[in-house]
Amino acid sequence: MAKKAKKTVSKSSSSTCEYGNYSTWKKALKRLDEGNARYKAGKYDHPNQQPECREMWTGKQEPWCIVLSCADSRVTPEMVFDTGIGELFVIRVAGNIANASTIASIEYAAANLKSVQGIVVLGHECCGAVGAALSIQDSGNAAPSPALQHLVGHIAPALQKKPAGKDKMAGYVRANARLAAEDLVARSQIIQNSKLPIVPAYYRLKSGDVEFLNPIA
Repeated sequence: MAKKAKKTVSKSSSSTCEYGNYSTWKKALKRLDEGNARYKAGKYDHPNQQPECREMWTGKQEPWCIVLSCADSRVTPEMVFDTGIGELFVIRVAGNIANASTIASIEYAAANLKSVQGIVVLGHECCGAVGAALSIQDSGNAAPSPALQHLVGHIAPALQKKPAGKDKMAGYVRANARLAAEDLVARSQIIQNSKLPIVPAYYRLKSGDVEFLNPIA
């Protein structure tokens, strides 16, 4: 049986492993918001990234949030929320879609990692996957490969929405994040049974801001 992880403290705060007691989703969401504020301001704590933090978690993991995000190289949840080792359970896939593989990964975490308090589905500004799906839809042609068609098929329903505002692409990305969040519940009994809150979100590349959208009921 793995030993219980303990907080390691040294003289320098930069060498401290600080794992908060995020026993509710409200606390976890507040921690995400605070970390994003530091990221936007360029005033990072870079928490829980020291060698002793790696050692703490060799026998177990206790992440407090699951993040389903896009595979885009500009979107790195651990940086965007200023977190470190062992805090976020991250699944990345183009278009942050809820396909069989991403759902299975989330099911594992939801069923086995009792420290998890909620799920964030993180879409982002200028999403190439959503843009490609829109172009393929407008062309009337199929995607260049079966794999890409699979991806487009997951995003296509979000493109049927009529986004409000001038920035139509942002509207489609938000709709796609919400669609993926809804699919997690609709397609997984394990995720349903976990009763974890699921919140779609929108990340702005230039400002670094994360906008949390209305949670899935």
